[in-house]
Amino acid sequence: MPDPARDRAPQRERVVLSQRRGARMVRTRVEVAEQTDIGEHLVRGLVRAQFGLSLRLGLAVISIFLAIPLIGATMHPFAEATLFGLPLNWVILGLVPTPLLYLTGRLYIRLTEQAERDFVRLVDADDHVPDRDHGPHRDDGSRRR
Repeated sequence: MPDPARDRAPQRERVVLSQRRGARMVRTRVEVAEQTDIGEHLVRGLVRAQFGLSLRLGLAVISIFLAIPLIGATMHPFAEATLFGLPLNWVILGLVPTPLLYLTGRLYIRLTEQAERDFVRLVDADDHVPDRDHGPHRDDGSRRR
């Protein structure tokens, strides 16, 4: 008598290797240290991010410094106001720049250090990837023994 379990074709099982042949592993820390094209591109991206940040903060500070005299020139009550016998716009221009530049510098340092931490996290990301070279495994996630 024919056995139906025997006559069925065995289930196909696809075996996938953990690393493709010819695939190049990106070792970002080595790329940066050896100043290869990839490492150079990564460092250039960091420098570009810091430069963009400095331009944005610089434009913000300049716009504030330019706004004070423009407000004084266009708004007569502001231009005529005095504080301790001195014109208010001159008092503001005398007192605002130092704390504003200090706070802008602190903000710049904080944001650039954050960008550097992100860069280091990106460079070190390949060091924290678990080793997946344990031989072939099935598509369903289970390992072949």
